[in-house]
Amino acid sequence: MEIQDGAELCFPQLLNTSCRKKTPHQFEDVLLNIVMSSISVLIVVLNLLIIISVSHFRQLHTPTNILLLSLAVSDFLVGIVLLLGETYRQTQCWFAGDLLCSLYFFVVYFVFSTSVGDMVLISIDRYVAICHPLHYPTRVTVTKARLCVCMCWFCSVLYSSVVFKDALNQPGINNSCDGECIVVISYIADVVDLAINFIVPVTAIILLYMRVFVVAVSQAHAMRSHTAAVTHQHSVTLSTRKSELKAARTLGVLVLVFLICFCPFYCVSIAGISPYTANLVFLMFYLNSCLNPLIYALFYPWFRKAVKHIVTLQILQPGSCNVSMLK
Repeated sequence: MEIQDGAELCFPQLLNTSCRKKTPHQFEDVLLNIVMSSISVLIVVLNLLIIISVSHFRQLHTPTNILLLSLAVSDFLVGIVLLLGETYRQTQCWFAGDLLCSLYFFVVYFVFSTSVGDMVLISIDRYVAICHPLHYPTRVTVTKARLCVCMCWFCSVLYSSVVFKDALNQPGINNSCDGECIVVISYIADVVDLAINFIVPVTAIILLYMRVFVVAVSQAHAMRSHTAAVTHQHSVTLSTRKSELKAARTLGVLVLVFLICFCPFYCVSIAGISPYTANLVFLMFYLNSCLNPLIYALFYPWFRKAVKHIVTLQILQPGSCNVSMLK
């Protein structure tokens, strides 16, 4: 009988402290693991295409694309670290040690925070471009965009370090048995996180895009009424404004999809809801990292053109970084 019980333990030699092995043989568990693994592959491949496209082609080095690049990097980490790590944690005993368990949750948290920060920066970028178009070229530059992205990642790491200070200093403090990987943050940290990672950024995003939507609609009406009577110089300006409005609509879709996937995830994480429902909502949030590149492919011709150059290996040719992607 002891041998049978020992065979079900993560660490058979630790009869008193070892967790029991997980047996995810139910149809729902197996199906969830297959779906998560498939989404993980799509996330990695699609976001890698974004990273290569924006990094390689010089014409794509614009402030807005720098922000999209940062979002793609965080989504890429979602595919590699979050989905694969979470699949392993949910279906297997944790043999990687308590410190790696704490580091895993730390990475999950700071990548999550960075994605939220990227969405706020994208909303600010569109707000300045649409509501203050004359000041946009001087207020929003590639250098400033890179600086904002670096600050976003740095602040996310710093904030996550504070939240997970106890877990990193005392790894495994929340585990009830050997082979388990659980990190629990304090109630105060939960309340602060609710404000910093949910209420404040979501409110800012909604308010900024409400303003962008109102201004964009008024500008669209104005352009339609003056299209027939413009000079060539004004035509160039008109074309630029149309491009900005199109970018606002595209990024508006991006932000809307993010909010749809993000809000249920956060609501479930702070409420007592059944594990099955929680898994579906978490999967919905992970799916957002896969949908972002598909939105680019649907609305951005430059992304489709860049992917064609990447898939056909034309980027390996000398001078390929100077190829025009915006024509």
